[in-house]
Amino acid sequence: MVTVKPLPHKRFKYVLSRWRRWIRYWYLKVLRQEGTPEAIARGWACGAFAGSFPLFGLQTIIGLLLATVFNGNKLTAAAGTWVSNPLTYVPIFYFNFQVGEVLLQQPITFDEAQLESWSDLSLAGMNFISTLFIGSSVVGVGLAVAAYFLSLWLMYRWRSLRAARQFQRRKPPHDHHL
Repeated sequence: MVTVKPLPHKRFKYVLSRWRRWIRYWYLKVLRQEGTPEAIARGWACGAFAGSFPLFGLQTIIGLLLATVFNGNKLTAAAGTWVSNPLTYVPIFYFNFQVGEVLLQQPITFDEAQLESWSDLSLAGMNFISTLFIGSSVVGVGLAVAAYFLSLWLMYRWRSLRAARQFQRRKPPHDHHL
């Protein structure tokens, strides 16, 4: 039996259509979440905050814990951590590091002398990590505030548009005969 592989451009279209369906599924799943717009927005904010830290593998767990503490939606908290993903890790964490350097007002430099002793190397590493985490904290708070207000506005807007569409569907036709 001979199997025929699809042509590369047809395979690409197929994969692209699958990705579109997957994205649309999650988009609608997030929009149709139960709960108040405020709880959904708190979930996005918790996720965006957790996603700004370079804690690969722990961002979702931290986002879920924060959503539990702040009574936010857990699904949107998990989705909010996607602000950092393999495509955005380097630019986000580089930016966070730069913010940390500005806030601490001490540029971090590395030289070969720091590699000669464990104490110098550990001090350089601690300076690097603290600079990155301070920058991540500040950027995370900014992202959380922006995510909260943007998602709150979007949820109210989407729900009002959905209510208007449902109202239009239920509205009986007018009888113009006198």
